[in-house]
Amino acid sequence: MMSRTVSSWILSSARSSIILQGKGRWYSICIPNRNKNKWKLIFSKTRPYPAGSCSLDRTFSFPKAFRHTSTEEEHFSFQLSPAQINDILRAGELSHRALDLNGKNTNSVLRFESNQLASNSPMEDRRSAATCLQTAGMMFGVFDGHAGAACAQAVSERLLHYIAVSLLPRQSLEEIELAVEAMKPVRPILQRHRHPNDVEYQEISSQYFENLRVYWQHLLDLDTEPGFSLEEAMICAFKRLDSDISLEVQAPQENELMRNVALQVAFSGATACVAHIDGVHLHVANTGDCRAILGVREEDGTWSTLPLTRDHNAYDEFEIRRLKREHPRSEEKTLFVNDRLLGILMPSRAFGDVQLKWSKELQHSILENSCDVEALNIYQYVPPNYHTPPYLTAEPEVTYHKLRGKDKFLVIASDGLWEMLSNEKVVKLVAGHLAELNMQKSPLTFKKPINLGYMHNLLLQRKSKGLASLDRNIATHLIRHAIGSNEYGEVDPEKLAAMLTLPEDLARMYRDDITVTVVYFNSETIEDYYRNHE
Repeated sequence: MMSRTVSSWILSSARSSIILQGKGRWYSICIPNRNKNKWKLIFSKTRPYPAGSCSLDRTFSFPKAFRHTSTEEEHFSFQLSPAQINDILRAGELSHRALDLNGKNTNSVLRFESNQLASNSPMEDRRSAATCLQTAGMMFGVFDGHAGAACAQAVSERLLHYIAVSLLPRQSLEEIELAVEAMKPVRPILQRHRHPNDVEYQEISSQYFENLRVYWQHLLDLDTEPGFSLEEAMICAFKRLDSDISLEVQAPQENELMRNVALQVAFSGATACVAHIDGVHLHVANTGDCRAILGVREEDGTWSTLPLTRDHNAYDEFEIRRLKREHPRSEEKTLFVNDRLLGILMPSRAFGDVQLKWSKELQHSILENSCDVEALNIYQYVPPNYHTPPYLTAEPEVTYHKLRGKDKFLVIASDGLWEMLSNEKVVKLVAGHLAELNMQKSPLTFKKPINLGYMHNLLLQRKSKGLASLDRNIATHLIRHAIGSNEYGEVDPEKLAAMLTLPEDLARMYRDDITVTVVYFNSETIEDYYRNHE
């Protein structure tokens, strides 16, 4: 159990300038001050947006009623009631059950459940989920932003559409183009599944649509039927969107708002992990250090973990060798410094981050001709040993897996979860949650003769196992354990309250933004596929 002395130590350590190792993506410099320590991020400073400028950080934030803004507050408390804890943890819950027009489920996706918890203020993680309407399948994405939320916001709004367009046959692309030319309604290609706070940035959606149109026109200009495989479609979509992000900030814009948005998107960054599920065919495209794993129930009833992605960072030998191949031998010792790309960035693949992709001259030209970039939290910084850009790519690695009846669920999450829980622990928690839910749903079995005392004892047994207060949403259950577990793997209510009330100037030192999506598979549909294809 976490004692009050530990909770008090968290606060006193911050006030007495004891700094823990941060987990931020950007290289952080601790600058001592007589009264307290401040963390300076090389590419990002936290300050309000000026009047007339814009911010993409408009998704739900931590309920301010429960969260302190500074460790310097005089009356500081880690106390939260169980109801307050649940309100905070469940604020971002989203769930959806896949049904066809007849109310039946013939899809290999049974349902999905998702949630988010902010550490940064505002939150830099984003998520997406959609059903493909003109092609088969569903898509799920998790996006982890850094140096602001702008890039993650843009990628979460746009990437699934780029993938869907890449999968459309030529005839469908021609029909869409003819409808747009004739100013007729365009048949939608995606049905988005959103949390009420997962809002799009409406002011620039028209520009995003126009650039998506340029992309499908490019596909139509190809001499032959596009005919992308799903892997090719995902790779092409990732690379094209990142290219558009780079070009949009270089092109003349209609107004200052659109110019500012383009700057913020390009000069911040985001990692991305997207899954496409069509029947038994699962493809996962990953750029950066979000992660996807499968929970597999073996024939003997035990559970195993199947990783579907690799973390793209300085700890991955494949990434180190890739970057060494792409740059001169003279740069081998400077590619990764302090386990960060050029000493700056943790992930070695990401959208945006043009500071690590453009030449010095292009960066200087764009920022010199822009308005008050400092007010937009954009700062020009060229790291040492910056000689042969680009050092960063958004090209994803795509993994294919043919689903089996024993594949029960898919977990996609930002690294805020994986920093706290191992792959195996996550699968164990989801499997245990499933078992408890099944127990809750199962009818009570009675011994005869039945009396009130016997029934009371049965209900007490269930309550003692914690079923009465179980999180219905599995993503919430994972987040609760990620930030609240003690050394024995049990949720410590006091530690949980302390982690949720950490002030903005301290929270990032203990935990990152966390976004989790869990997709449950329809085993019956998957097994029917194999029976019909024997």
